[in-house]
Amino acid sequence: MKIASGMRRAFSLLVLPGLLLSAQLLPLPPSDSPDGPNAAMMAPVTALARYMAHVDGAALPSVFAEDGLVIVENFPPYIFNGKDAAEHWAAGYRKHVERLRELKCDFAKAHDFDRSGDRAYFVLPTTWHGLQPGSQFEEHGAWAFVLTKSSGQWRIIAYGWGASDETDWPMKTP
Repeated sequence: MKIASGMRRAFSLLVLPGLLLSAQLLPLPPSDSPDGPNAAMMAPVTALARYMAHVDGAALPSVFAEDGLVIVENFPPYIFNGKDAAEHWAAGYRKHVERLRELKCDFAKAHDFDRSGDRAYFVLPTTWHGLQPGSQFEEHGAWAFVLTKSSGQWRIIAYGWGASDETDWPMKTP
């Protein structure tokens, strides 16, 4: 998940709120909600993260909603939406990480959780670790997710990634 420039980060952070608001087409009455996403809501998120950490030879899991998907990322074309958004995102992501190895991520407790009917929103603090040519990196950021429940399963209908901090350090040689 290497950040290409501060400008892209700023763009993502400015555009994301509008995209996430447009993802909820009809206002739904608020419901009683726990303090954060439950295991069923986290299932598509963790499946997506596993895929992103190991794309070589992996098939894109069925984690995205079939209609209305919007993804804001830090690689071109930065916004993925419309028909075949998931496939275009997957192709762009594979190119984005082709020089990265040993990717893994850690999640912290979700923030700003809200659920209204069959929609849920939360921000998931995330740290990505990995290797790139000549160095290791650690990138801190947040994933903002909007989930929709369809046919009894939670699916990602929108997400935006924003990095807040990145550290690179040289690889130790034996």
